[in-house]
Amino acid sequence: MAFLPDQAYEHIMRAFENGRLAHALLISGPRDSGKSALAAKIAWLLQGRNHGGSDLFGDPVIVDPLPLEEQESDAVQVIRPEKKSRVISVDAIREAETRLHKAVSEGTWKIVVIVDADRMKAEPQNAFLKTLEEPPNNTLLMLLTSQPQALLPTIRSRCVQLPLMGKTDYRADGGSELIDTMNRVASASFGTPWGALTIKNCFADVLERRKKEIEKEEAAAYSEEKKKYAQTTDGAWLRERDEFHEAASRAAYLGERARFFEIMMAWMADALRCQAGSQCEDFPEVATLIEKIAKTESTETLLRRVEALEELRSTLETNASEQLALESGFIKAFGYPR
Repeated sequence: MAFLPDQAYEHIMRAFENGRLAHALLISGPRDSGKSALAAKIAWLLQGRNHGGSDLFGDPVIVDPLPLEEQESDAVQVIRPEKKSRVISVDAIREAETRLHKAVSEGTWKIVVIVDADRMKAEPQNAFLKTLEEPPNNTLLMLLTSQPQALLPTIRSRCVQLPLMGKTDYRADGGSELIDTMNRVASASFGTPWGALTIKNCFADVLERRKKEIEKEEAAAYSEEKKKYAQTTDGAWLRERDEFHEAASRAAYLGERARFFEIMMAWMADALRCQAGSQCEDFPEVATLIEKIAKTESTETLLRRVEALEELRSTLETNASEQLALESGFIKAFGYPR
């Protein structure tokens, strides 16, 4: 479930006030979803700076938080990708860990915010994992990313995840084809193996096309860098950039795969809304088709289909064969009711 930033903040504030705040938060969401602003607000809360006394009527005065970069201090660290390499180095992570173990005034929270956390490669991620496993008392670690899939599963599992809502254009970059295919199947063959494999084939096709487009974009970016810096930098830097673009390509691919899953989940959520007597929120233009599914399928069956999609998404995050996982997973999610 994705949150609005204010909803996420309310959850964190209640946990903090009840003494149950987790030591690590993974704040994810598309660009402009408010990740940095939320992190700044949480850091402000932990520093006790969100209240500015009382007004004439005795009501608390709420003080707006400063941006993250203006909150940096001995107690608040903000780590960003380095300007030149656009990656987060292992040295930056190790320095943050060292600073976490330095003494601060009693009762002070130590806060580390990693912006664009997906820009950590394997070595810094493993270094961060050690910090994540044994943080000092009164420590909060916040990772901000638009591509949580690029982080190690062991990192994700040790964080409380706060996915934020964004202005999602479901029809962008291949989404339109997947939506149209689901609508076409809904009109004639939803809940059959043929319908399930039709959706699977479309999913695989648009994902493969996006993969090639992403790889082409990253290759072009690397080629531009080689032309620009080949004469002014050593070979080691160029090799690092090659690795960076390869990792960026993989992360973007995983992000697209997650986006296509979100499209299917949103479509199924509309069916569940219709079944509960509400209206389609994400795909109102095909409400008649979705209402048809809502009438012919039980709530239990629809929920099992959603669970099958979630199970498939989790399976794909392991080393399972993507092709085999997709075929069996889509049959479970969109084939005959179980």
